[in-house]
This record gives sequence, structure tokens and C-alpha cells, in this order.
Amino acid sequence: MAASFATTAFGGIVATTLAIGIAAYPAAAAAPDATTPGSAQFALKSVSVDLPPDRDRSFPPGPGVEVISGNCVACHSAGMVLTQPALSRAAWDAEVHKMIAAYKAPVSEADAATIVAYLAQLKVAN
Repeated sequence: MAASFATTAFGGIVATTLAIGIAAYPAAAAAPDATTPGSAQFALKSVSVDLPPDRDRSFPPGPGVEVISGNCVACHSAGMVLTQPALSRAAWDAEVHKMIAAYKAPVSEADAATIVAYLAQLKVAN
């Protein structure tokens, strides 16, 4: 049995996949079935995911757009941020500080305040 990992980036979303290869049974040997003790049958199913077309989307102009673009797009696409539900200033403040504390986002306190102000005033149709 062989296993391999692949990592792919999709506009700020990183997906890691695991591929498992199973050697085929020789023609003379019978493949195990559900009646053979200790054997299991399973099937792998391919899944396709359509991601939103936000690669070319950018933050709308406004005070602080350079700061949010310079800090947030290292981990998030602009489209991902812009499709979040409308949040209050306090909720955005909590989200930005969660990124700093929990995920170690290298954002200064001055930039965090600018990002929160930008997101709190943003009125974009999702």
C-alpha cells in the first residue's frame, strides 16, 4: 500500500489531500470479501468541489484598504472576507484579535484597529 499527500492552494484556501494506492490482488488469488474474517470492503468515491469565483475580487476602496490587503490576504482571499455575514464592530474586533492570538497573525495593534474600522464600515452585498 502506498500513500501520498498533495497540497493545493485555491485563492487563499489550502486543501490537503491524501491518496492511497492499494496493490491489486494476483489473478490466481481471491480478493477478500465481506465473509472472510478480518477483511473489510470499502469503496473510495471521488468528490468535486466548486469554489466561488473570487480569485480576482479585491477589497473595495476606502480608508484602510491598503492595511487589510497587506495583512489579511496572506491567509484569506478578499472574496472570502467579503462574503462573511455582516458583523458589528465588536464582533469584527473579536475576530481580528482571534487571528492574532490563536493563529499568530503578524498584525500590529495599530493595523488591527484599522482593519476592524474598515470591516465595520463595509457594506458589501455578499
